[in-house]
Amino acid sequence: MRFQTELVPARLTRRYKRFLADCVLEAGGQEVTAHCANPGSMMGLAEPGTRIWLEPNDDPKKKLKYGWRLVEHASGHFTGVDTGVPNKALKAALEARALSPFAGYSTVRPEVRYGTGSRIDFLLSAPGLPDVYVEVKSVTLSRKPGLAEFPDSVTARGTKHLQELAEVAQSDARAVMLYLVQRTDAARFTIAADIDTAYAAAFRAARAAGVETLCYGTDITPQGVDIADPLQVEI
Repeated sequence: MRFQTELVPARLTRRYKRFLADCVLEAGGQEVTAHCANPGSMMGLAEPGTRIWLEPNDDPKKKLKYGWRLVEHASGHFTGVDTGVPNKALKAALEARALSPFAGYSTVRPEVRYGTGSRIDFLLSAPGLPDVYVEVKSVTLSRKPGLAEFPDSVTARGTKHLQELAEVAQSDARAVMLYLVQRTDAARFTIAADIDTAYAAAFRAARAAGVETLCYGTDITPQGVDIADPLQVEI
């Protein structure tokens, strides 16, 4: 998935009201406010002075002319902070049949209603194969070197999704919980049970009910984000 416009580097001043970030552009020192498309806590990613990458836009319908897309760590690694990116990257990969667990599926439908007032991120179908319900979560938290974790804050919505996937798994369809790790410094993944005990319990119950768990890493640069190799899942 390529970014629509060339990203520009900046330094974060502060993130506030969840969806706003004040920044200083590296080129020229202009102070701007960027849209932060991430409702989570962004633990470890929003410290003042952090080098970040913004995507400019000239859309007259948008009040903010920049969107916060990446964090660049001192190590040179990147973290993608836009929670909309995983769905875009996964859609491209599914349509290209680039992921082996879904390579046999020819039809990819996003945002299909299911459960109780919910929409599944992707519903996959193909003649002679069971339908696949795929829920996607963006993973950005890392508190130990090489280990990515989800969630970074309490998520009642995420717990509800797991419960609904568990119901799907009891039918003739496949149910898949797919975690996309938007960090280039992670090789393993686990559930942050200490942050959200209810989510951890729902995760265990969903797996017991037959929900499949997949986790993929990403290749991230200021040019774009692509799905990379599977990561080890530690339960």
